[in-house]
Amino acid sequence: MSTLQLPFTPFLALRYLKPKRTFLSIITLISIIGVTLGVTVLILVISVMTGFELELRRKVIGFDPHVIVTSNGVLENWRDLMKQAASQKFVIGVAPYVQGPVILEFNHQRLAPYLRGIDPDLELKVTDIRKLLFAGKFDLNGDNAILGIELARILGINVGDKITVYSPGNLSGILSELDRLERHGTKEADLSNLRQLTLPKTLTVTGIFQTGRYLYDSQFFLVPLYIGQELYDLEDSIHGLAIKTSDPYGAPEVKRELLRILPPELSADTWIDRNKSLFDAIHMERNVMFFLLMFIILVAAFGIMNTLITVTVQKTREIGVLKALGAQIWQIIGVFVAQGMVVGLFGTLSGLGLGMWLVHYRNEVSHWLASIFGIQIFPKDVYQFSEIPAEVIPSDVFTICITAFIICSLAALIPAWFAARLDPVKALRRE
Repeated sequence: MSTLQLPFTPFLALRYLKPKRTFLSIITLISIIGVTLGVTVLILVISVMTGFELELRRKVIGFDPHVIVTSNGVLENWRDLMKQAASQKFVIGVAPYVQGPVILEFNHQRLAPYLRGIDPDLELKVTDIRKLLFAGKFDLNGDNAILGIELARILGINVGDKITVYSPGNLSGILSELDRLERHGTKEADLSNLRQLTLPKTLTVTGIFQTGRYLYDSQFFLVPLYIGQELYDLEDSIHGLAIKTSDPYGAPEVKRELLRILPPELSADTWIDRNKSLFDAIHMERNVMFFLLMFIILVAAFGIMNTLITVTVQKTREIGVLKALGAQIWQIIGVFVAQGMVVGLFGTLSGLGLGMWLVHYRNEVSHWLASIFGIQIFPKDVYQFSEIPAEVIPSDVFTICITAFIICSLAALIPAWFAARLDPVKALRRE
């Protein structure tokens, strides 16, 4: 019965790596663990940062329009502008909006979120707000409002509750009226006008939306367009036009076409322009983290080098015998390089498995760590997501694994070269 006969190069490499109760075996195990941890952390961090960027893009595109058209003041002839914008190539929806900070009051609690006044029918052609509804219904007919889920949670608001909204229009009107009263004296009719100016708007909450991004869910609520115009004293004017394109990443091209046909006093911004600094920072941090965490694998590679140097010292006599029997330099190098490759392979594969497992159960592990240490691993008010996002890109995982394996293999070259250069006479004499 024939048995598999390995060439002596891989045979010796595996024999030297065979676990023994020696300090050398412990060093080899530590080297494998080092590679495993390096690959695991790299896969986890890169996947989370990639998922963070992609999920943030999806959240922004779902709630924000692809392009907005604004001016330094307000848009008065916005209906004509809507027709011009809608006639452009790749534009599939245009809607007017009013947006700005207001004071929202409920049960003697006050916050200053952003109001967004929209036309319900036209808005559905621009954003996915109906799909983001968490509770209630999408009803913005009459004096109704739809709140972000975090805003509703902070104030304790449920569907059907009444909220009170004070706007900058109220405040500016009050100041103007008080100034006039100081100059001309106070009359009963003037006091009646002042009372009308100070009256806030009472709205009924008909729905609660959830985008998954903390900034939107805690800082925005929606009202009908005419209420936004009334609160900001705009009459028939608006703050801007929201535009949806057939391809979100083609928004810059649509912007260029709009700037070509629109009056010069108007400006256009894409969702990419409004979030450019944020996405650039995330992309830069992702690249920086890749290079920084690669040092974990480099440290593990030094451990492999240390292991092979120790093996070289311990196996000096055997190396001398091999060379005396006619072993070539490349064959001796192959023994030690094969050792480094085996350690790198085991470390990379175990790191790949552990990394993919942690990516899959990232939220469960985060909750477990939070319960053990009593701290939030991923605070949603900081990162603007309720859960840890992650996206595994095969090309990124392949790059990490191949890079780790190559580093481990190269780390074996130096001790392998010195082992191959040993003089067999001196090596045997030492023994």
